[in-house]
Amino acid sequence: MALVQRVVPLMLATGNRQWDEGYPNDSAFERDIALTQLWVAETNDDIAGVAALTMDQEPEYAQADWDMSAMALVVHRLAVDPAFRGLGVASALMQKAEEVAAERRLDVVRVDTNTENAATQRLFPKLGYRLAGEIGLGMRPGLRFLCYEKASAK
Repeated sequence: MALVQRVVPLMLATGNRQWDEGYPNDSAFERDIALTQLWVAETNDDIAGVAALTMDQEPEYAQADWDMSAMALVVHRLAVDPAFRGLGVASALMQKAEEVAAERRLDVVRVDTNTENAATQRLFPKLGYRLAGEIGLGMRPGLRFLCYEKASAK
C-alpha cells in the first residue's frame, strides 16, 4: 500500500483518475496475496513494482473486440514505484504475465488502462499488445478504459 500511496498522487496530477484513495485498497491486495496472484518486482530488496496476474475478466470486457471465450490471464493493479520508473519494471512484470500465461497454457494476456494513462498506452503496443477497444467499467463510473491483448506463447 505504501507503493500505491506514492503512485496515486502522481496519477491524479496527470489527470489519470484510474486509481484514487479508495482503489486499490488493502482488501484487493489481501485477496491477491491469498490467491497467490500478486507478483512483486524487487530491486535491491526494495519493492519496485507490483501486478496482480489473475483470470478475472470484468463483465464489461465483452464490449472490447476480443473473444470472451478465450482463456485469458488478466493483468490488474500494475504499478511501478516512482523511484524505479524508466528502468523496465513494468515491462518485466508484463513479461512475467506472458510467462505465466504460457505455463498455464492460456490463450491470451489481457490488460486495461485508463484513457488518461499515457505511459501504459505507449508501453503495451511497444510490447506487442493489440488495442482491442475502449470500454467503461461499472466499478469506476465516469472513466473510460483501453483494452489490450496479446496472444500467449503457449
